[in-house]
Amino acid sequence: MKTLSFDPIRADVAITEKEKSAALHANALLHNGQGAGNDFLGWVGLPSALGEEELQAIETEAARLRDLAEVILCIGIGGSYLGARAVYEALSDPFNLLHEHPAKPILLFAGQNLSEDYLARLLAAVENRSIAAIVISKSGTTTEPAIAFRLIRDEIEHRYGRKEAARRIVAVTDRSRGALKTLADREGYRTFVIPDDVGGRYSVLTPVGLLPLAGAGIDIRSLLAGACEMERATADGVPFDENPAARYAAVRNILYQQGFMIEILASYEPQLQYLAEWWKQLFGESEGKQGRGIFPASVTFTADLHSMGQYIQEGERTLFETVVSVADPEHRVKIGTAPDNLDGLNFLTGKRLSEINHTAELGVSLAHADGGVPNLRIEIPSIDARSLGTLIYFFEKACGISGYLLGVNPFDQPGVEAYKKNMVALLASPASKRGPKNYAGNCNPLGCCDRRTQEDPTFRPNKTGVKIFVIFTPVFCKTTTIQSKVHCRKPPPTQDIFLE
Repeated sequence: MKTLSFDPIRADVAITEKEKSAALHANALLHNGQGAGNDFLGWVGLPSALGEEELQAIETEAARLRDLAEVILCIGIGGSYLGARAVYEALSDPFNLLHEHPAKPILLFAGQNLSEDYLARLLAAVENRSIAAIVISKSGTTTEPAIAFRLIRDEIEHRYGRKEAARRIVAVTDRSRGALKTLADREGYRTFVIPDDVGGRYSVLTPVGLLPLAGAGIDIRSLLAGACEMERATADGVPFDENPAARYAAVRNILYQQGFMIEILASYEPQLQYLAEWWKQLFGESEGKQGRGIFPASVTFTADLHSMGQYIQEGERTLFETVVSVADPEHRVKIGTAPDNLDGLNFLTGKRLSEINHTAELGVSLAHADGGVPNLRIEIPSIDARSLGTLIYFFEKACGISGYLLGVNPFDQPGVEAYKKNMVALLASPASKRGPKNYAGNCNPLGCCDRRTQEDPTFRPNKTGVKIFVIFTPVFCKTTTIQSKVHCRKPPPTQDIFLE
């Protein structure tokens, strides 16, 4: 059963034999482990390799959580969160919270931000609901989910007691080490393993995604069946013209070489909004390094035609568009007749809303292509678990191939650590406690000061005559470097006022 097709329908791209060969070679590297990042290739054969014992363990634990809780709180960030949310939002009733007695537990998410209001409102919303939690973290020390878990764990222990809390909290974490694993062993939480050879953004088909989805009543076997189908369709040795992931990767890299630096993933189904968010992390973290990479963006049409449509049609010609099209929606809604026809839409009488939606998709594709925006099209038959499994593996495989074609390691993310180091350093060593005092004119609010004098050529007057110079100095025990501009009306004191 074929559940996905790819067509560079309006991209005007001719793929040479050399480019086909390069894409197939990149695909082969994913299978033979000879490429960069080869210690993170466990996802390549994962759908077909997941054993029945592990699958049953996930389903059994999910059923137990469903019996315990009306709301399951899924705690994670990045790859520990986006994949599960993408599938859940695509397959769930978006108006589920309006139903008095939902048939399945509601899956809510925490740990993906540091918003005080978000977490306060989340805890208030579940105050009168029975709750359980799935916390997902390899280390247990990533700031956002660790803070959320601390607060949610306190709430569960306060409500149910420590012993019962151990029944209501499940950890998906490292096999043998890390803060979360240590805590889980001490408290008696049930645990599932994040495979060592699968990176976060490729982990949705591991317990990272499967457990919360199964807890919410999603058919994870159908999800995996779809992924298995695409695993076979993109296997090493499949000819280029029959391999949709290789074709997509090749086309997007050709467009990149032609100066198309931005890819917009578009959908006409709002249920796929979080699939686009997952896709952005997948490609953004995998390709955006060494000064290279296509910038991933997303839109939901037709809504965003009334915000981004103008730019896409007539803005900078540096973007191309990939449309995820759904052939047949789940429901049937037909347009009726209005006796007065004041809106002039009686010519649509009897048509299904999906027919109008597909017509809009075609019209937009033609207009954007005419405006110089190459268009690619991915079609799935419907929004169901099997189709989503196919789509997820398609994007994962295409991303791996595309990264190798680009010449980067698609399985690391060195740039992500920069903000973490700065944030942890600032939180751990606040300048108000350790920084210099009484030099507000010479130091920024973080307490970073500069020992250079006004004779330094970096000093330049701004429009107000205030001197401006740039700080670039070690801060907080060599853990980070902060660059900022400071406005000074006089040279700093001669004594050493640096943070050491």
